[in-house]
Amino acid sequence: MAPDSPDTASGSTPGSTPNTTSGTARYEAGQTGLLVKVPEAEPAVRAWRERLDPSALAGVPAHVTVLFPFLDEHLIDATVHAGLAETLGSHRAFDVRFAESRRFPAVLYLAPEPDTQLRLLTRAITDRWPQAQPYGGRFADVVPHLTVAQRQEPEVLAEIEADLARSLPLTTRISSVDLMVHDGVAWRDRASFALRG
Repeated sequence: MAPDSPDTASGSTPGSTPNTTSGTARYEAGQTGLLVKVPEAEPAVRAWRERLDPSALAGVPAHVTVLFPFLDEHLIDATVHAGLAETLGSHRAFDVRFAESRRFPAVLYLAPEPDTQLRLLTRAITDRWPQAQPYGGRFADVVPHLTVAQRQEPEVLAEIEADLARSLPLTTRISSVDLMVHDGVAWRDRASFALRG
């Protein structure tokens, strides 16, 4: 999945391409993640993501990551499903607006505004499953974002920013959180959990 989180200290985005070597993501079978899909962003970002975000080639649509990694697939049973449904179902659906692109080192992303509810979803899941800390607990602050391109030179990012500006702002309704699992080849949808209507 395109689990992505900035590491502003090192300039890497391990969430977007875990275990990355030379820009090629090497995901592990059984990895899972929770995300909110943003189909409204696809017309603006799809072509760029397919070229410059390895997670897109691994089957992950435009999205904002809620939690990566979540539990290994073999640990996700009916009890975990029920817990996710209860935890996520206690949160209301909400709207977010993407009005501008921003950067982490060598990464371009769309910033969801406001991002408070996305942060609360992450916190609620990690409170219930404390063993599933975002990015293994490597970051003090996980910034919600929709990755468009990564590991690119500034002039490439500037070109993308100019292109994206023509499609912004865009708004989406966040009404569910999706669980995706890597099967050893690509990321696949496993389940979807509705937020409170």
